[in-house]
Order: sequence, then C-alpha cells, then structure tokens
Amino acid sequence: MTRVPQEAVGTSYDPALMLRARELSWTALERIRAFMRPGISEEEAKTEVESVFRELGMQRLWHRPYIRIGANTLKTYRQASEPGVRLGENDICFIDLGLVFDGHEGDVGDTFTVGDAPLQQACADAARTLFHEVAAEWRANGTSGRDLYAFAARRAEAIGWRLNHDIKGHRLCDFPHAVHKGGDLGDFAATPAPGLWVLEIQIAHPSEPFGAFYEDLLLDSPPIA
Repeated sequence: MTRVPQEAVGTSYDPALMLRARELSWTALERIRAFMRPGISEEEAKTEVESVFRELGMQRLWHRPYIRIGANTLKTYRQASEPGVRLGENDICFIDLGLVFDGHEGDVGDTFTVGDAPLQQACADAARTLFHEVAAEWRANGTSGRDLYAFAARRAEAIGWRLNHDIKGHRLCDFPHAVHKGGDLGDFAATPAPGLWVLEIQIAHPSEPFGAFYEDLLLDSPPIA
C-alpha cells in the first residue's frame, strides 16, 4: 500500500526488479563511458549505445539516451544540444540513461572528464557530492522532496556552483511510471519513499560554459555504485 497517490505503482511492481534495473543501468552507463574518446560526437556516441543495450538485454527505452559534451552539459533534457559538438582532448561529458529491464525502469546519470580538465573535474565531483549530501539529508531527517531541492540549492551555492532549478527529479516504477502521474520530486510535499524517486542534480560553473549532472534512485542505504 502506498501512502499517497503520487507513490502509486502498477500491479507488476517488484522492488527487487527495480534494484536490478538500476544495477543494469549503471553497468550500461559505465560501458558507454568506456568508448567516449576524444573526437567522438554526441550523435556518434548515441549510435554506439545500441550494442550496449542489446548485450545487457534491455527491454526498451523509457526515455532516449542523453549524451552531452562541453557546453551542451548546461542543457536540460528538454533542450536540444548544439549539433556537431565533439569531445575535446581536455573536456567534460555527461550520460543520462532511462532504460527498462524486466518491466521496471532504471534512470541513472553521471559526469566525467577526459584529459587534463581540473575545473571540469571539480564540477563533476561537486555534482556527485551534492547528490550524496542531499540523499543523506533525506535519510537522516525524512525531508520532503520540495525541501530537498531547497537544501540542494543552498549547498550548491555554499560550495561555489549554481543549481539548475529546472531539474527537480521524478518518479520511477514498473513501466510506464507516467501512468501514475507522480510529478516532480522537487514539488513533492511529503517524505519520498525509498526506491521510487530519482534525485537529479544538475549544476553549472558560475562563469564558465559547462556543467555537470548526477542522478540515481533514493535508497534506504547509500548505494555502492
């Protein structure tokens, strides 16, 4: 039984399968990261991901993969990338995957750098740090989704980054989660239940043209991956 309508799930929902979808999604992301080499374009990378998805037995996409390079890391999922951008020798990139395995949804995202890019690496590290700080706040205090994003904004500013307020997290469950109309985590006034909500963190450098992204399920215990 769910406590609120925004946390409704389908009849096939299985928490163990949600965790499996998460684990396979992280495996896919790491395999994609391995072939992101200097010179590759976002369009070329998206062509190569298909073989990774097939090898892992992905059932279907619930959202298309987003691969953002350089200044395109400032874009949200609603915004189109500037075309023709290629990964530089010293550059930043993020990957955002929405995959379905066994009828259950995975959604993971992470940012990495290539070459010698210390400012960009600091940004990627900060997005990960913010995610874990916000998740720890939720575990410790049962903070509402709405207040988690207020907390994230304060923490981002405190460590010198800008939080993108258009990215607010969302529900996952057995496919398709959109049927249940859970809405955005950042608008959820109650304490989010574990294993149902994706916390998304997107930040930007205060003056340079790049940003970073990290997302994962909110889980009772800090994830290993």
